[in-house]
Amino acid sequence: MKSGCIKSVLLAFLLAISLPALANEAAPKAALPNAEDPVIEQRLVNLAEDLRCLVCQNESLAGSHAELAEDLRREIREQMKAGKDDREVIAYLTERYGDFVLYRPPFKPVTYLLWLGPLLFLGIGGGAWVMTLRRRRAVQAAPVDEKKLAAAAQLLEEK
Repeated sequence: MKSGCIKSVLLAFLLAISLPALANEAAPKAALPNAEDPVIEQRLVNLAEDLRCLVCQNESLAGSHAELAEDLRREIREQMKAGKDDREVIAYLTERYGDFVLYRPPFKPVTYLLWLGPLLFLGIGGGAWVMTLRRRRAVQAAPVDEKKLAAAAQLLEEK
């Protein structure tokens, strides 16, 4: 290869790996710059941060770019324009999609394991630790046999 070709390939490679440094963080799609009502848009953004995208599942509704998330934001916006408060909007969404849409589901019989599971595992681990400590204490050290001790000392002296 010619040195000019190598320089061109190297320059293209360096430019390609430096492009991500120029990227900006994506803004949530829930906030529209030309919003009709900035108060409703701010309420929407605040509410959408606490709601889970049903498609992405590990992303908030505010940060999701899925079509369903856009539809849900549009539906929330329409309900807010109709005069519903945040609790009524959340009640509508949980009635329609279940508690899964909430990042913080309510404490009720269906979600007891979700809320109390970490405490249950902590209790099981603590119980296992206590049982292990009790077993160690219960095991008595075997008495030292003088003959074996003398034989071990003799082996050490020989080497």
